[in-house]
Parts: sequence; C-alpha cells; structure tokens
Amino acid sequence: FDLGLPTEEAGSRALPAPDRDEGWMRTLFEAAVAGFYEFTLPKPQWCVSSPWLKWPIEGATGGIDAILPGMKTDIVIDDRIRARRIIIDTKFTSILKPGRWDKERLSSGYIYQIYAYLRSQEDSGDPLARNATGILLHPSTGLSVQESVTIQGHRIIFATVDLAAPSLEI
Repeated sequence: FDLGLPTEEAGSRALPAPDRDEGWMRTLFEAAVAGFYEFTLPKPQWCVSSPWLKWPIEGATGGIDAILPGMKTDIVIDDRIRARRIIIDTKFTSILKPGRWDKERLSSGYIYQIYAYLRSQEDSGDPLARNATGILLHPSTGLSVQESVTIQGHRIIFATVDLAAPSLEI
C-alpha cells in the first residue's frame, strides 16, 4: 500500500533477492500494473479485471474446443461513468525489436495480439467492447515511448513506464 518498488539500490528495508527468471519477472510486472490500477482508481466508477475473452466462432467442428487457444487478457479497466474500456497487455521486454536492416520496430506479434483482443469482442453484446482502447505497456529500458494509432476504430497505445519513477508519475 506504500506503492514502493523493489530496486537493486540500498534502501531503508532489506528484501530477499527476487529470482531473475524472466517468466517470474513478467508475472510480477503484470500483477504490479493490475494492483496499481486496482489500488489507485476510485470505485465504483472503475472496475479492474483480467477476464478470458471468447472467440466469436461459428460453424465449429466437434474437436475445436480441445485445440483452440483461449484469450486471457492481462488487465481490463472499465470506466462505468464514461462507458469506456481499456485493455492493457503488459510485456516485460523492450518495446522495440530489431527488424529488417537493423531498424527497430514494434513487435508485429504483440500488435496482432492486442488487435485480436479488441476486434474479436466488438459484436459480443457488450457496449464497452465496441470502442475499446488497447495499450501495449512495457517497462522502460532506457527508451521512453508514448505513441498511438487508431486502427479500425480502436485506439492502440504503445507505451513504456519507468518503474523507478515516483508512483504519481507512473
């Protein structure tokens, strides 16, 4: 509740060294972002969750349920007063990846993922899904990025967050 972040710098409290496993760090980052919004956004206006999304399938064969992967969102934030939804997908990697000819670019796989989250829910009967915003959120690795684009009616934001910044800045 102090919104403190563990660092590798000496401080007033000693903490056990976290495992440097990438999966563990990714899970911690996702949980920290979800917990941050859960703690700071006022209720009942805001609702923070991480639901499974359903594919809008038709004409399914008998065995498709056994092999079709699910869509599990990291964080969904609903603003009940303004009737808007934000889907946040956290990635614990650098926001830019080497592309062709050594030019750094956003990861197309990550863009496809957030695009699928946004577009697949448009006709689900949930009015907040029609104009949802997507955010691909990465920790800052020395590079600050705050870019956005609208694709087929959905705003997609590509952003980094400096985890060493004060909580109000975050």
